Amino acid sequence: VQLQASGGGSVQSGGSLTLACAASGFNFYEFEIGWFRQAPGKVLEGVSCISSYGDNTRYLDSVKGRFTVSRDNANNKAYLEMNNLKPEDTAVYFCAAYHEGGRYYQYKGLRPWGEYDYWGQGTLVTVSS
Repeated sequence: VQLQASGGGSVQSGGSLTLACAASGFNFYEFEIGWFRQAPGKVLEGVSCISSYGDNTRYLDSVKGRFTVSRDNANNKAYLEMNNLKPEDTAVYFCAAYHEGGRYYQYKGLRPWGEYDYWGQGTLVTVSS
């Protein structure tokens, strides 16, 4: 099983980046994909998630309208398009996979990080003012 986030970099405030999450070793189409971030000295924070078939998406309030999550099940990839980036978006970004197993989504917001089954290495996003 492997998840690999890529696409991070350094941009100025207002800039854009698109992160990619490449998966292998499991049935990608059965898994919800979550995006998380961890800023220096801060706890891990859920950013967005997308259901196994891409029909449901959720976002952290502070990124709504700026970030868009998507997936390509044919190619075992998920994406996080980030626009109008702000310095407070600076963090290491991770993708993770949760096996839905036909279970109903029970949260009002984002699924807690502790429920995800697989994690990838992160990619650093730095936004300068």
